[in-house]
Amino acid sequence: MVRVMIVEDDHATRRRFADAISSDARTTLTQVVRTGREAIAQLPAARPDVLLVDLGLPDIHGTEVIRFAARALPDCDVMVITVFGDERNVLASIEAGAAGYVLKDCSDADLVDHVLELRAGGAPMSPGVARMVLNRMRVGDGVGDHAKPSGEHRADKGAGAPVTAREADVLRLIARGYTYGEVAERLGISAHTVGSHVKKTYRKLSVHTAAAAVARAAELRLLDKP
Repeated sequence: MVRVMIVEDDHATRRRFADAISSDARTTLTQVVRTGREAIAQLPAARPDVLLVDLGLPDIHGTEVIRFAARALPDCDVMVITVFGDERNVLASIEAGAAGYVLKDCSDADLVDHVLELRAGGAPMSPGVARMVLNRMRVGDGVGDHAKPSGEHRADKGAGAPVTAREADVLRLIARGYTYGEVAERLGISAHTVGSHVKKTYRKLSVHTAAAAVARAAELRLLDKP
């Protein structure tokens, strides 16, 4: 059962999300809070598997909650669920550590499916958001480093491969759309080990999500077969 925490300030929306999560046998609701500071205070004790967070919170921006979760609970998967589908908020959220980005017009059933997909190693995004991220990657300004100075970006190009052969194998399969479980089965390792390999590459590639790690590794040609 996937443990879910919700950070949402609107009462009606908060109730709808909570009911959707509570009514499905595959998910359980651990905490519901309305402000970013409440979330930061309660996250360490709640220890959810998945954090659903709005961006337009009444006290702080949702990306601050995402950054805290990425540091304090690296095994927690974060999904933004918001009305903001603009490029600035999308890229800022992914940079902060979100692995999913869904707009609030999704159905309750889709919300639960997105939570389960996220926990299985996917990166659920609303169609318009996914197109935006892909277009951004195609023009050579990868999600994982869009805030980097151009000088640092060029310096990285000449660096030696910072990931191990096994980490590169994991990233190759994730880049092809396999979930952590499917990667584990193909490589003969556990899903937990897959997650550990992916998270180690976060630090090496200076990113915060699997999607950003794949984009960064591809840019540096680390996914090319020797």
